[in-house]
Amino acid sequence: MKLVIIDYGAGNIKSIQFAFKRLGIDAVLSSDAEEIKTADKVIFPGVGEASSAMHKLRESGLDEIIPQLKQPVLGICLGMQLMCNKTEEGNTKGLGVFDADVKRFSNAVKVPQMGWNTIANLKSDLFKGIKENAYMYLVHSYYAENTKTSIATTAYELEYTSAIQNNNFYGVQFHPEKSGEIGAQVLNNFLSL
Repeated sequence: MKLVIIDYGAGNIKSIQFAFKRLGIDAVLSSDAEEIKTADKVIFPGVGEASSAMHKLRESGLDEIIPQLKQPVLGICLGMQLMCNKTEEGNTKGLGVFDADVKRFSNAVKVPQMGWNTIANLKSDLFKGIKENAYMYLVHSYYAENTKTSIATTAYELEYTSAIQNNNFYGVQFHPEKSGEIGAQVLNNFLSL
């Protein structure tokens, strides 16, 4: 299986690579459109600020490539948020893969949300073998609103989308690569899609 992690200079790529290595998969890091298009599965990671990350995607032309991919694609954290319509972070237009807007938590709660929290309302084969209210590791100040395409939710100030799906595109707000055995199960489930 050819697994490609999109390398656009905005991601904690090494920890994702190591997580797949533990599952017996050598993931390829690439920003090359042809290599990404020929992958069996694609990971779209992201850590950092939305507007600068989108700028990097536009510079490389990956903003045009990603929404057209036909194989299973998993956006992680900022990668998921960038696949939404828009984000309040830097007032940034996203890739429009997911019909959801990304908003900032209010100052009524500690921002960023950092640490372990539960995921609930699990739908999709991405969560095969995972129980309701399993704990995942999160670090984020912005969240995707709940939509009919949400496949998991988390409560922090309000209930928000912690996983989303549109056809072959999946997104998770949590970091499966930092979420122990259950996170590894999510990655394994993605490989089995």
